[in-house]
Amino acid sequence: MRFNRKGTTKIVFVPTIADAGLIPTAAEIADGTDWTEHIHSIDGWSLENTPIETPDMASTFVPKIDGDDSAADSSLGFYEDSVTDEVETELAKGTAGFVLIFSKGKTPGNKGMDIFPTKVASNSKQYSTDNEAAKINVQFVITDRPVFNQTVPTGP
Repeated sequence: MRFNRKGTTKIVFVPTIADAGLIPTAAEIADGTDWTEHIHSIDGWSLENTPIETPDMASTFVPKIDGDDSAADSSLGFYEDSVTDEVETELAKGTAGFVLIFSKGKTPGNKGMDIFPTKVASNSKQYSTDNEAAKINVQFVITDRPVFNQTVPTGP
């Protein structure tokens, strides 16, 4: 069944995950910060492949094989808060942790939980003379292979 990501997808930053397979517990998710309501844009958060061309003398067609994987340049755009500085402090440059994207919602038992090991590369206010809300862009580097389409854990 088709759905709209807005209103369904949730984005949580978790400082630690104990499991070597990167599957967080329900408690680790609860200890994280749900940034969903503060995000106005999202970019990247995917795995990309650099195919390798394998030409040969038998054909004018150049076939390819899969090559190295890498993570796309990834960022989250936040609305700046006039009272608190949570985005600036909790996601300060150099902060390591995990971005969890619950593509089909955060309901325990749902599939669609993607886990990205990250480090904040930059946290920058966006200045503008346009008639718009104040914004902050947080750029992340993906530090290890992400884990995709996991089941949202149940339990405390």
